[in-house]
Amino acid sequence: MKLKLLTWDVKDTLLRLRLPVGQQYQAEAKNNGLRVDSATLESSFRQVYRNHCRLFPNYGSSQGMTSHRWWLDVVSQTFRLSGVRDEKILQPLAEKLYRDFSTAKYWEVLPGAREALKGCGDLGLKMAVISNFDRRLEDVLRQVDLDRHFDFVLTSESAGVSKPDLGIFHKALKMADVLPQCAAHIGDDYVNDYKAAREAGMFSLLLQPDTGHLREAVPPGHLIQSLDQLILRLHGLMK
Repeated sequence: MKLKLLTWDVKDTLLRLRLPVGQQYQAEAKNNGLRVDSATLESSFRQVYRNHCRLFPNYGSSQGMTSHRWWLDVVSQTFRLSGVRDEKILQPLAEKLYRDFSTAKYWEVLPGAREALKGCGDLGLKMAVISNFDRRLEDVLRQVDLDRHFDFVLTSESAGVSKPDLGIFHKALKMADVLPQCAAHIGDDYVNDYKAAREAGMFSLLLQPDTGHLREAVPPGHLIQSLDQLILRLHGLMK
């Protein structure tokens, strides 16, 4: 295979949250004079997020909703479920958190990510992002100084479909003008990243720091435990 394109997942592949959502929501609530338990917020967020993903998939794009509205609803409902009753404070609180999650305030680059991206660029590979993220992703990548490594960023919101739908991979291949057999994808999710990319005809690598928890059979040559193993694995693909 002559590898020409490498596409990347972002969350928990290149970036991770600095703190759990519950702690970050708690800190912002405290700034607004509210005392809310972080564990309660974390539990409420997971419940609300899961329900919203089921009722309004891909940020409600097919139902006429914007990701901005989607997230404001998720944040507001998270606080309501956690016992906050002051409706006047919920809207500005949700807006502030929405804006802050567009910045580097709540995100950090994973160890080895900058070096891996530079190394892939040195190999002459075209690189892009395929992520189930909303429109803020380009701002986040710019804030953490990773945007310069990518030819384009394709979010599920802009694509209109989310991983593991093969349509988002097909769109990225078309944008890059690269055949699937000349492309590879790397991510941390077995279904959304590894399996879906392979079904789209691409090669894929699964980033799994703890391979002992893998329930699925993944060939050893398709697994990397850290990003510092990536360049060596890509050399093998480019021979």
